[in-house]
Amino acid sequence: MTRMPGDAFRIAENAPLRSRNTFGVEANAPWLVEIAEARALPQVFALPQLQAAPPLLLGGGSNLLFAGDAPGAVLSLQADGVRIIEDDGTTAIVHAEAGKTWHDFVLWSLGQGLCGLENLALIPGTVGAAPIQNIGAYGTEVGEFVRRVHAWDRAEGAFVALDAAACAFGYRDSVFKQEPDRRFVVAVEFALPRQRAPKIEYAGLPEELAAMGVVAPTPRDVAEAVIRVRTRKLPDPALLGNAGSFFKNPIIPAAQAEALLATHAGMPVFRGDSVATRKLSAGWLIDQCGWKGFRDGDAGVSAAHALVLVNHGRATGAQLLALARRIAASVQERFGVAIEPEPKLIGASW
Repeated sequence: MTRMPGDAFRIAENAPLRSRNTFGVEANAPWLVEIAEARALPQVFALPQLQAAPPLLLGGGSNLLFAGDAPGAVLSLQADGVRIIEDDGTTAIVHAEAGKTWHDFVLWSLGQGLCGLENLALIPGTVGAAPIQNIGAYGTEVGEFVRRVHAWDRAEGAFVALDAAACAFGYRDSVFKQEPDRRFVVAVEFALPRQRAPKIEYAGLPEELAAMGVVAPTPRDVAEAVIRVRTRKLPDPALLGNAGSFFKNPIIPAAQAEALLATHAGMPVFRGDSVATRKLSAGWLIDQCGWKGFRDGDAGVSAAHALVLVNHGRATGAQLLALARRIAASVQERFGVAIEPEPKLIGASW
């Protein structure tokens, strides 16, 4: 890897990416650029190696699937500083750089006496990836606590700051996802309260807290319960390659959900993004189609959670994508419901 002046960034040619994606699939990048400080981005984007194809900003590699090699350069932001920039005793504004590991950031916030992110404990990835996908779990989405996102805007050729409204957060969605390759997140500001009623209504959390003997849960208790539940349900990527939940929960018209309930009484149904829609459990739909624990070569589905695709060793990204398409087709055929992947697909389209 070649160090550039000032060590602001380093660049390597024909870089392997297997260790940089949690599926653990083989892939290569024509160029890999490791960036120590966000201020180097204007210089990085001027490199001739980045002109052939749009670059890919890679965080923890936990929300993507390499179905082929990266078509262009891959960028990795290393800066991971975190600091409180405002605090009125009720709410603190926290500035976190993109390279910070998300789970470590959640634990750091709890250590500062801040709450709000406890339901998002143990989600893999980095702070920089969190607003792109508007990560969510156990009834909480990160967009609820984002105050501002700092990014390099390729179209403007400048650093920009987007407030929460400009981020256009939706279910596993944001302006960063709607306009891919335009903005590269370099830091996120969070508004985190010091007191907040715990959010424990989501299935599994009350039972876990009860098993822990907790009656009046603190944010730390909720985080611990989430960690225990996720550890049981989701395989460790270090042991079994995966990207967590592979499919988004589908949102359908309320009338369609009612019709499905008439023939599938046990189907979980939640309020959608409006009073006219309902959200279904993709995991339940997939489980009903018999996919839990399925394996075809080294590409498979977790035996613990039907929503998780796994790499048992040497599966390729193309093989995992082919399995995902088979699963989606079976759900469509049985329930008439389309499900879509949550991870970003590299080298292929859905």
